[in-house]
Amino acid sequence: MTTIYGTNPTAANDLAPKLEYITRTNNQHHVRPGLATRRPWKQMLDLRSFHFPRKIASVITRIKTNVVYFQTNYTIVVLFSVFLSLIWKPFALLILLALIGAWLFLYFLRDEPLTVFDREIDHRVVLIVMSVLTLSVLFLTDAKLNIAVAVVVGVVVVLLHAAVRKTEEINQNEDETSPLLPQV
Repeated sequence: MTTIYGTNPTAANDLAPKLEYITRTNNQHHVRPGLATRRPWKQMLDLRSFHFPRKIASVITRIKTNVVYFQTNYTIVVLFSVFLSLIWKPFALLILLALIGAWLFLYFLRDEPLTVFDREIDHRVVLIVMSVLTLSVLFLTDAKLNIAVAVVVGVVVVLLHAAVRKTEEINQNEDETSPLLPQV
């Protein structure tokens, strides 16, 4: 009789049916290019790419294009702003760290769409739900003002960056690989 300590062969088999409800899809044609793609910070912060636009229409186009292209980077900027605002609120900071773990699992580290109960969940839905969940849970702590100011500061930084960063090189680099980028 062979004894293997520290293992329970039936536990893994019992868990498998429960985990099949939340899976990654195996169909590669469903993978959206750039899903939760963090762009290189060097590319995002390249000083040669900054130029103040002359027309309000180009500001709006730049914001739309840059928000789509740097979506994950911008989310990290806002989350980092919230993180910095909670340094003196340890309980809220611990909650934020737990939520960042959920962000990593459900959004940042996914290269394929999330599938729940055999239904594919769009990455934008995950982004919105996680944003609302993060803010809602953090607003239940005693750091409401800190969080509100941090979100406003993060969004202002994101909008300023998106407005002054040129988009020509983004459109050249993508070569129509992403249908979500507006054409300038």
